Amino acid sequence: MCKPTVWKAWAKSLKREVYALCLAIKHPDAPWYARAMAVLVVAYAISPIDLIPDFIPVIGYLDDLILVPLGVVLVRRLMPREVMEDCRRRAENIAASSVLRWAGLMLIVLIWLFMASAVAWLVRRRFQHV
Repeated sequence: MCKPTVWKAWAKSLKREVYALCLAIKHPDAPWYARAMAVLVVAYAISPIDLIPDFIPVIGYLDDLILVPLGVVLVRRLMPREVMEDCRRRAENIAASSVLRWAGLMLIVLIWLFMASAVAWLVRRRFQHV
């Protein structure tokens, strides 16, 4: 049986890897296909929408526990080793910064607010003429 501290350490390392993938997306030596896959993995990792909703007991978290780590492994294999090592080093410094976390959270909230307002505008416009 795994101890809670093992799970916490694994989650922390996965979070650091996602930070490193964010940095790898902008790295000049990263190939385009690795960047594209990194964008998909990071978007899925930080998106509040999942393939399987989290409120479903047990299986709700399976997509987070399986898809995100598999995506990270795939991007690590596609990305040159030097790029990932550089991005991991930089991610160590960034992970300690709470300003980045708040900025990322605000960016996601703004994107979702924009999308919700666009959908509301389209629905209103559609039914206004009926």
